[in-house]
Amino acid sequence: MTKKDRYEKVIAYFQKYMPVAETELVYGNPYELLVSVILSAQCTDKRVNMVTPALFERFPEAESLAAASSDEVFQYIRSISYPNNKAKHLVGMAKMLVEDFKNVVPSDIKELQLMPGVGRKTANVIASVVYDKPAMAVDTHVFRVSERLGLTTNAKTPLAAEQQLVKFIPNEHIATAHHWLILHGRYTCLARKPKCGECGLKEWCKYYQKNFG
Repeated sequence: MTKKDRYEKVIAYFQKYMPVAETELVYGNPYELLVSVILSAQCTDKRVNMVTPALFERFPEAESLAAASSDEVFQYIRSISYPNNKAKHLVGMAKMLVEDFKNVVPSDIKELQLMPGVGRKTANVIASVVYDKPAMAVDTHVFRVSERLGLTTNAKTPLAAEQQLVKFIPNEHIATAHHWLILHGRYTCLARKPKCGECGLKEWCKYYQKNFG
């Protein structure tokens, strides 16, 4: 099977069985999504969604967050991973959003990465979810699942995986493919014990063929 064939089969499967795939973070506008994605680094979306309602009630827009101290923000996010760093990042991000971007979350991936706490993965999430750009955010789930399926080969870094994925996934599917791979990794292709028996992709999966084929 060629790599092109493998991509076509995987995409066709997801289109049929996961036609709607979107972020599980709960947000109401681009500012809230940006905050949530920063908080979600090395943390579950479920945990982030438990914390953000009170956070957004206290800081409903970037101005109020920019005016806050990181100590106050910390109190709202203390149950999240790395709360000290993230509290500082959120305040710094909000200040830059107000002062440099006139309160408009930028669509440009390079501009997004100028803000504290915003790496390439976060920038790609914002660009694809908010602005529907063909940006592929690679988190641990995407990295693992794409390697196991054989969509990527010997990708040593998230950037290398991203570059391989966008080369073969048609532009119109890239934003959705990010969610397909995340959700598949979150619920089926688990890190320690993938549920291969109930996976509809095993026919085209290199990991399955190697271990059970």
